[in-house]
Amino acid sequence: MDTRTISTDDGEGHLVLHSFRPAAGPGLAAGQATGQAPGPGIVVVHGTMITDALYRPFARNVSRLLGRPVHCYNRRGRDGSSPQPAGYSVATEIGDLAAVMRETGSSDVVAHSYGGFVALQAALTLPIRRMVTYDAAVSLSGNLTHRWRPELERSVAAGQLDDAWAHLVQGIEVGGPVSKLPLGALRMLSILSARTNMGAEMRNLLPTAVSEMRAVLDADAELDTFAAVTIPVLMLSGAWSPQYFTETGRQLAAAVPSIEFAVLPGQLHESPLRPGIRLPRAAARFLLAGEGSLRPLPARRRRLKLGR
Repeated sequence: MDTRTISTDDGEGHLVLHSFRPAAGPGLAAGQATGQAPGPGIVVVHGTMITDALYRPFARNVSRLLGRPVHCYNRRGRDGSSPQPAGYSVATEIGDLAAVMRETGSSDVVAHSYGGFVALQAALTLPIRRMVTYDAAVSLSGNLTHRWRPELERSVAAGQLDDAWAHLVQGIEVGGPVSKLPLGALRMLSILSARTNMGAEMRNLLPTAVSEMRAVLDADAELDTFAAVTIPVLMLSGAWSPQYFTETGRQLAAAVPSIEFAVLPGQLHESPLRPGIRLPRAAARFLLAGEGSLRPLPARRRRLKLGR
């Protein structure tokens, strides 16, 4: 993995970028395991309240399957990247994605949740070749308005992060059955999760979640808004993800000829963060566009049990 920092186009900040490149075969340069130059790079856009670190196994698998470089970056407000600026909006994210694509020579995008919202908005203006989204958090005709909890913003402003976490989980329902728990139980879960590294990091990122949820609602659109999307897009949702992601994907695919939609069996909203190959394969196959075949992944090393 290569790490570097790039400047944002607005001149107000910088982004930390992590790149994965296909392993070289014997006697070949990196990215040329078949004797050919790698195809265009791929940028992964992560979701809310997390960093790009959780997407690195996914990015590595896509890179191996396609033999192409894959780049993850920490969006603003995350470790190593600049804070969210005053006047933050989806335009900020589109500009940052454009900068990452240009700096890495990438033309394909894979995006999750809030990242999927950013990517679909970017598809209206940026020179993207092909795109895959997973559980894209797009607001159509106000369908996500009722998921906004004013209590979330008030709790963050007051520093009551356990309350804020509880309202967020209840509102967006990405925690599965946990989302149905009473607020008191969710507060207790927040206190317990804060003792873990990931839980503590999510609490610290709660202020960015407020800004990002506001950006989604401010960009609420009608179906015909996306009629201008002409690039091939595959919208995916998990069979065990909240149903509103599936409904949005189906509506967009029915209205926009360039958009396809599919449900992946056995997948959760957080599947891009979990071990597994079904989602990386689905994304890689679409990006391949029928040009060749996917590469085999390295066999997992089996642990040998020694007899006593």
